[in-house]
Amino acid sequence: MKYSIPDFGLDLSKDLFLIAGPCVIESRDHVFFMASELKKITAACKVPFVFKASYDKANRTSIKSFRGPGADEGLNLLREVREKVGVPILSDIHEPSQAEPAGKILDIIQIPAFLSRQTDLLLAAARTGKIVNVKKGQFLAPWEMKNVVDKMREGGNERVLLTERGASFGYNNLVVDFRSFPIMQSFGCPVVFDVTHSLQLPGGQGQSSGGQPQYIPHLARAGVAAGVDGLFMELHENPPKALSDGANALQLSLLPTLLEQLAEIRKCLKKI
Repeated sequence: MKYSIPDFGLDLSKDLFLIAGPCVIESRDHVFFMASELKKITAACKVPFVFKASYDKANRTSIKSFRGPGADEGLNLLREVREKVGVPILSDIHEPSQAEPAGKILDIIQIPAFLSRQTDLLLAAARTGKIVNVKKGQFLAPWEMKNVVDKMREGGNERVLLTERGASFGYNNLVVDFRSFPIMQSFGCPVVFDVTHSLQLPGGQGQSSGGQPQYIPHLARAGVAAGVDGLFMELHENPPKALSDGANALQLSLLPTLLEQLAEIRKCLKKI
């Protein structure tokens, strides 16, 4: 039960799971709306679900970009969502000092890709005992994530998820090497495919990132066919109006059909 979240009866090692939500907490009403809608959709499709939303986007392209409500207000909102909507919660931390307070509320602590080699941050997250999702840096080869796993295990935590989110391919572009899934699975960790960030065009709009969301279904289907353990997607009911990463977010209304397709692909894999 290494990857279980007992309060919600989830075991992330058993079947394809979904980590999904808006990029950032935009408001109390919006975060509750998104969590409630995603719970309904995933329950109808029988897909294990973890809600994600960042309380502080510390690595926005521009100093003027919206970052979120901050740690105190944001974690309190996420605690409310967890208790009132009844969903497990994932969010990011950026500094070792954030690990302990975040670990008291979150079910999964996430390490952003740009910080995936920060030893003190990894060890602080490991010490919480929570499941830790480490996003592979855009600058790392998949086999280099073995060092990340070793750091987490040295910190006393075996509950590690690894997330592929694309590798830098020239300027303002990312590409996914699908070999990374089995390579990272060989370290004994479930592997998640961050489909929406893999279609981001970092800094592609000058003071913000662009994206190619029209390819989300294609990459998601390919990732499930390749055998990933979970998917990560950022969604919004109106992506052009999103306060962060709307350019690469999936339109919320498109999720039910996509999940049905992914479930069918998963069934086919189980027959092999």
